[in-house]
Amino acid sequence: MTTISNLATINQEIQESAIFAGGCFWCTEAVFLELSGVLTVTPGYIGGETSNPTYSEICKGTTGHAEAIKISFDSKIITFEELLEVFFATHDPTTLNRQGNDIGTQYRSEVFYTNENQKIITLNYIDLLNNKLTFGNPIVTKVSEASTFFNAEAYHQNYYNQNNSQGYCSYIITPKIEKLRNKFQSKLKNKHEHTNR
Repeated sequence: MTTISNLATINQEIQESAIFAGGCFWCTEAVFLELSGVLTVTPGYIGGETSNPTYSEICKGTTGHAEAIKISFDSKIITFEELLEVFFATHDPTTLNRQGNDIGTQYRSEVFYTNENQKIITLNYIDLLNNKLTFGNPIVTKVSEASTFFNAEAYHQNYYNQNNSQGYCSYIITPKIEKLRNKFQSKLKNKHEHTNR
């Protein structure tokens, strides 16, 4: 017989986390919120030296942190490999410390693995993309062990969905969402799915 406590155990076993940095976290958050199996997406800061960094500190590029997202996902619905595929397809992993007009180490491309399996999968996937010359230029995405992830300030949460008529959102994020919807239609949430935020 399945009890509530058993269900909680089952749910914990299928929930995993992934941490990606691929430029502005408003962009990456908006992209991954679209995917079926993604439970939550939290923008934040990782990979630096300062404890409890603020957005204004991050913007100066002096703390060493990257703008990143922490994804909680149901691995029975979407795998880490599929998340990686979307990650690499929706930003430019060949530009060092830059995504478009966003320039600085805080906008670097980096995968912060939470276990050894994620590390191996990521390194192998990068090798595959480089060998196939997928992007024309070599991938500069760093692969690092996850350190402390600091949640960003509340106004960054779900930023695109609350501000999609704002200029940056319209010109930078909306095209990324459209690209995602065209390329990964089978991986998108249906209208009945809700992200727990």
